[in-house]
Amino acid sequence: MDPLAWLYARQSAVTLGLERIRALLARLGQPEEAYPAVLVGGTNGKGSVSRALAAILEEAGLRVGLYTSPHLVRFSERVQVQGSPIPEEKLLALLEEVRPHAEALGASFFEVATALALLHFAREGVELAVLEVGLGGRLDATNAAEPVLSVVTNIGHDHLEVLGPTLKDVAREKAGIFRKGVPALTAARGEGLAALKAEARARETPLWVLGEDFGVGDLEALEEGLGFTLYLPRTGEERPFRARLLGPHQAENLALAALAGRLLGASWEAVERGLLRAENPGRLQRLFYGGKELILDGAHNPEGALALKEALRFHGLLPAALVLAFSRDKDHAAMAEALRGLAPVVLTRYASPRSQDPRALLPLFPGALLEEDPLKALARAFGLADRAVVAGSLYLVGEVLRALRGLPPEERWQ
Repeated sequence: MDPLAWLYARQSAVTLGLERIRALLARLGQPEEAYPAVLVGGTNGKGSVSRALAAILEEAGLRVGLYTSPHLVRFSERVQVQGSPIPEEKLLALLEEVRPHAEALGASFFEVATALALLHFAREGVELAVLEVGLGGRLDATNAAEPVLSVVTNIGHDHLEVLGPTLKDVAREKAGIFRKGVPALTAARGEGLAALKAEARARETPLWVLGEDFGVGDLEALEEGLGFTLYLPRTGEERPFRARLLGPHQAENLALAALAGRLLGASWEAVERGLLRAENPGRLQRLFYGGKELILDGAHNPEGALALKEALRFHGLLPAALVLAFSRDKDHAAMAEALRGLAPVVLTRYASPRSQDPRALLPLFPGALLEEDPLKALARAFGLADRAVVAGSLYLVGEVLRALRGLPPEERWQ
């Protein structure tokens, strides 16, 4: 079987726990011990923080490995060194190397992907790896690495069936990436923050908190991105920055990346350059298709949907028609409520049994149109407005991007 087909066949099972990944890494020679790592967890914004931090550290002169998930178009996007995805031939060779060990241990899709990334980084001589946590933190495969810095972006209503049922429970799982004496940063609020603080005290983890130890302000919608100021009360510093990412919510993510970069030794100049060039495809990504503006956003939970609506208003990107598909395990009613007021809507699906039947969503979006094929749904949206927004799932965003490049859809679970 083709190595990637073999890997994709392992997608449907989501297994948490560190026993298999630790055993797999031991069989591969403990590649995670070859370099320091940063773990970036949280509900939303993990990818943005990870990519911005990697850009900052690269600008600081380090050779950086970046591991993110899920991918949009090709699996190789998940594993990058110095901003370049792993070459196809190296990816396939590493999969063949890891495969017999993974089969012997019963390793999952994500455990194999994580081990492959850590092994690639060791072989490529990275000086630091930025690892985006997959699900939760405490039992996530990335937590097999020992971090020199941990980040928890925020605590939101996602994966409650696995991590919950309460935000306090979710926060405890996310705090599993904290270590004794190792600094951590968070932009969490409310009940989630309280739980993170309690966990940090119990673990003796020094925790930097948004709104207490650092802050953001002076948000400005720029033609190609966002302007904001980072405030550091401990030193009295105020640092203005510009970034290419869209959305006022990104100011907090970029502040986390900036402060993380500084704690890891990057100069303010490296922080400024890194933030200015950081990109995160599929997150309020603007394209032009057929002469009309297309915005792709992977908002897949209530907090993400609300951030999308606020960003569209903040940057003057309304009116727009929405093309939406949701995964079956998400809170559809809460997401519909977050998007209330945005219309017209075309409901569709992505190519996986995990995608919710769009007909089942109709009661939540009165007057919405139905179109099973995402590209046809996009065409119908452009018939309703000069700007279309594709959102509700990163898998939908990835499928649209693949279709625009003439690639067939992938059946996606992870």
